[in-house]
Amino acid sequence: FFVHHHSPLSFHTHCPQLFYPPHTHTQKKQMSEETQFLEYLNTAQSQPHTSLAFSQSTSLPHATVIGLIKKLEVRNMINTEMHSMRDVSCSEEGEGYVRLGRSAERMVLEVVAEAGETGLAKKDLVKSLQSKYSIDDKLAKTIDKGGFGEAKKRKWIDINKGALVAKVNVNDVQDDTYALLNQIAQSNIEQLSDEDASRLKKRKLIEVKTVKYFVVTKGEDFALELKDTGATDLTHEALRSGKWKEQTFKPYNFAAKGKPTDGGYMHPLLKVRSEFRKIFLELGFQEMTTNRFVESSFWNFDALFQPQQHPARDAHDTFFTSEPKNCLSIPEEYMERVKKVHEEGGYGSVGYRYDWSLDVSKTNLLRTHTTAVSSRILYDVAQKYKETGVFTPHKFFSIDRVFRNETTDETHLCEFHQVEGMVIDRGLSLGDMIGLFSQFFAKIGITDLRFKPAYNPYTEPSMEIFGFHPQLGKWTEIGNSGMFRPEMLEPMGLPSDVVVLAWGLSLERPTMILYGINHIQHLMGHTVEVSMTRDYPICQLDKKKE
Repeated sequence: FFVHHHSPLSFHTHCPQLFYPPHTHTQKKQMSEETQFLEYLNTAQSQPHTSLAFSQSTSLPHATVIGLIKKLEVRNMINTEMHSMRDVSCSEEGEGYVRLGRSAERMVLEVVAEAGETGLAKKDLVKSLQSKYSIDDKLAKTIDKGGFGEAKKRKWIDINKGALVAKVNVNDVQDDTYALLNQIAQSNIEQLSDEDASRLKKRKLIEVKTVKYFVVTKGEDFALELKDTGATDLTHEALRSGKWKEQTFKPYNFAAKGKPTDGGYMHPLLKVRSEFRKIFLELGFQEMTTNRFVESSFWNFDALFQPQQHPARDAHDTFFTSEPKNCLSIPEEYMERVKKVHEEGGYGSVGYRYDWSLDVSKTNLLRTHTTAVSSRILYDVAQKYKETGVFTPHKFFSIDRVFRNETTDETHLCEFHQVEGMVIDRGLSLGDMIGLFSQFFAKIGITDLRFKPAYNPYTEPSMEIFGFHPQLGKWTEIGNSGMFRPEMLEPMGLPSDVVVLAWGLSLERPTMILYGINHIQHLMGHTVEVSMTRDYPICQLDKKKE
């Protein structure tokens, strides 16, 4: 019953004589396991030499035998060929029927037959089984559940006027289910048909396992003693003494598989981030460099035409750094133009009319938005225009982490990811911006959008973007947007007719919508289930046609 893995599989039922060689080696406990196996291979001439046979003859676990076989195979002392077979045994329920000497359907028939022509009420079947066979309530209910249906299917019993009645004589039926289970339990069944196996397995009366084992033959370097394969390491001492010249070194097995790792899973945020990035690239955007978590107040606020007394610049809303407290440098000419537009105005604006402070502008902080990155990129675009005199339209995006001193709730954290984008060109309007957002969010499967007028110091007009969250049952803000003001763009050196559409979108909130997460701390924070990185599906956005 050793069956090749490519042959039709038959069943084996724990029959000891199938595996035991003519003699055992238990009396040679003083020998090493490897030496015992080599002697077994050398002396057992009349039958296949298998890992299972040696395992049962020595009482060694089969996994241990597999290990020593691989060890001998590496040394070229043996050759192996993997085979497989199906092994069948009685389940706990099946063993119970073997002990009772009859199947569940046979017991149901016997109880019903004893009730005579009047029959047995279905509700009394469990109690009758308990009484007749002296079994507990649990087993009686199991017999009722499995045996009643099977007996009715075989037309041994029927229901007449609400009572169970026997349709056959008990002595005339053949209990083939019990016969098969008993033969399996006694290990004297030679073969089990696929039909019988499927039937018994479906009823959970047997357990079927695939057993893999090795058929072993002598190898080129076969010997009865385990030979020293040589040293595995070239040591410092061996090099100094010259002993390495006399040593034989074990060859490296470069084909050996490494240990499987548990890593390599992407967090849901990274899955959605990857999809967002693909969409931006499909739309022709260029990715910005976002490697500055610590930013100066100048690029984070002042360059964006945000006044120094604005509430967002207060310590209650922003994380300021204590070391280093200040940035090293700011472009001087550009800084003077920014200072002037804050204090006196310009480019059609009267400014904020306050004394602008360089010390405040140089303080460092954890960036509150990736718009700080956009301000640096816009300045670089303006410098290239200044050098060449040629303006080139651009589309930029970034996706990275930002930090705000906010009260946490189901949709807010102190650190989160912002999806930043901007389009730089002439002749753009608010309609272009709404159309761009509709196109972008359609690509990520979110079509229920609302736009609400808003105020930002550095954009005019400005809009908040809301998406409907089905789990929360409400509209939730997923982004902010607007057109950068001339007071921000023209001090950089950009032409006065250039328009910049800009927006900042949350990455967490669309991820919550897509994955059905109703609390942001279940996505990112100390309450996150680490297993979700392994269990959550890949982000496959339901992209709509624009």
